Amino acid sequence: MVSIGIGLPTMQEFETLGPQGVARAARLAEAVGADAVSASDVLVGDGTTALESVVCLATAAAVTERVSLDFGVLSVPTRPVAMMAAQVQTLQHLSRGRVRLGVGIGGFPGSPFWAALGAPSTGRGRLTDEALRALPGLIAGRQTTAGNGASLTLAPAAPVPPLLVGSGTGQAALRRVARLADGWLASALTPAGIRTALAGLRELAEEYGRPMPRVLLGVHAVLGVDHEARRAMEAQLSEFFGFSADEVRQASIAGSPAEAAERVAAFAEAGVDEITLALDGRDFLGQIELVGEIRTHLPR
Repeated sequence: MVSIGIGLPTMQEFETLGPQGVARAARLAEAVGADAVSASDVLVGDGTTALESVVCLATAAAVTERVSLDFGVLSVPTRPVAMMAAQVQTLQHLSRGRVRLGVGIGGFPGSPFWAALGAPSTGRGRLTDEALRALPGLIAGRQTTAGNGASLTLAPAAPVPPLLVGSGTGQAALRRVARLADGWLASALTPAGIRTALAGLRELAEEYGRPMPRVLLGVHAVLGVDHEARRAMEAQLSEFFGFSADEVRQASIAGSPAEAAERVAAFAEAGVDEITLALDGRDFLGQIELVGEIRTHLPR
């Protein structure tokens, strides 16, 4: 059965849920049977509410026992690889090995946050390749050359988490996934788009003599009868991605748990192994409870 994860309330949801929102959402996600909780780099620096992802997953780790802790994703250009490795290594210890490390070249180049960090807007693919090569050794406690050429050893060693790459469907991006990653973090794709991308990814994995990466798909969702939130989600996806009305419906999930289960099954049939739901309904905790009902409608 396809696995289901839940994105934590790290943006505007925080303004409603308050400081306990991340912990409450993580506990509830585990209680309803979700397989993972996730957080990503969404810091812009223009006054938009956005919580830092490492701290959010550390909070989730402290109040859960079972769910995977997913970075979906950490933006490599904004984080020195040695610091990233140290944070992940620590979180692996404190969570007893539940981290799955998603990285990517993206984020918000040109934003005030990137400018304040001096994060580069060019050469991001090269930086990501270098990070993917260095992270396993650093986290595992082996002497490794990273960043500016310094050689270092981090301790105590931790199990190396699955390395996932978040990217689009371009040839260079999929080649990076096939060559260096354990999984592909995709988003904003229809089942038809997934099938097309996976055909290319499978060929690239064979070219490198590596197993086919797992496929994890991020999907925006509004569950239940929150029609206003559903219209807002669909309008946002249409504007941001240039989707037609039909493409928006195909690339998102909405409706009752039974209707949502049909969409989840369609993504699974297209080749998706895991789905992470970005919940856009206004009652965030109520949305998590509805996620728990989706499983009852999925084929065993």
